[in-house]
Amino acid sequence: MGTIINMNLMIQKKTGNDHTVTEERSKVVLMTSLLEFICLRGFKMEKLMLKIGEHFMQAICASSDAIHMLKKNFQYLDDSFECQPDLSILLEDGYGTPFVDYEVMIIKECNRISFQRADYSIQVDADYTQATVAVHDELALKHALMNLYSSFIVHRNWGLLIHSSCVIEEGRAHVFMGHSGAGKSTAAKLSYPRKLLSDEATILKISEESITVFNSPFRSELQSTDHQENCPLASMQLLEQSRSNKRLMLKKSEALLQITDKVFFWSYRAEEPAKIFRLLKLVVNEIPVYELHFQKNNIFWELIS
Repeated sequence: MGTIINMNLMIQKKTGNDHTVTEERSKVVLMTSLLEFICLRGFKMEKLMLKIGEHFMQAICASSDAIHMLKKNFQYLDDSFECQPDLSILLEDGYGTPFVDYEVMIIKECNRISFQRADYSIQVDADYTQATVAVHDELALKHALMNLYSSFIVHRNWGLLIHSSCVIEEGRAHVFMGHSGAGKSTAAKLSYPRKLLSDEATILKISEESITVFNSPFRSELQSTDHQENCPLASMQLLEQSRSNKRLMLKKSEALLQITDKVFFWSYRAEEPAKIFRLLKLVVNEIPVYELHFQKNNIFWELIS
């Protein structure tokens, strides 16, 4: 079992008036000091550089089980690859209890945000450059990293994580959304042999110039076959299982209303919903959103392609 010691390392500095003030060390020094402390306690640390979307995440932990879980589910780079990570993550396993429900408690204090669930705990600095993640099992690891990555990309105004599946048709991406049981995974399975970019959580990079879908490691059933792939987004479908196939384009205002609750996000500041709303407006202004009524067969693709 991995063990991570959480510390708030501070230094004392004398001012010109001989008053003592406390300053936080730079993030690089904090991470180095913490790792040195852990190594002194006899823990052997392993590092793994993950790539999610366009971002590099360095996972550091003392657990071979946790490293195995990451290698099983995420794109990772070999030891010869060197770069400055966008986010460094200290990872611990053996935390808490098995999954109970999706309720997440959020605490923001000073320069740190905490996300707490029965089976995982996240502590991240306000700049989203360092995090400590403790998980109970593989499911908790996936959900914790979904939580962390979603918050990270919103913080950077880079994009959104959407509750959906996504399929590639002729080099363009098509997203399938809906309430639980609407058929997101079913539509993905029926789309074979087309490639999938996601079956549960779709990564959207959103800018005024383009909307791009990246391969998602946050999978439910259908594993990734090409970690590198990304495609421009061509359409979004809101699914309804039906006895007949029908595809209806929504007005932009209705589309915006319908997809707002499909975003994976755990808000901790009042201004963040406005940030998400602005990103979603960019999406619906550029991408057509449809209601797709479909039978449980692949004929619905005739309406899309």
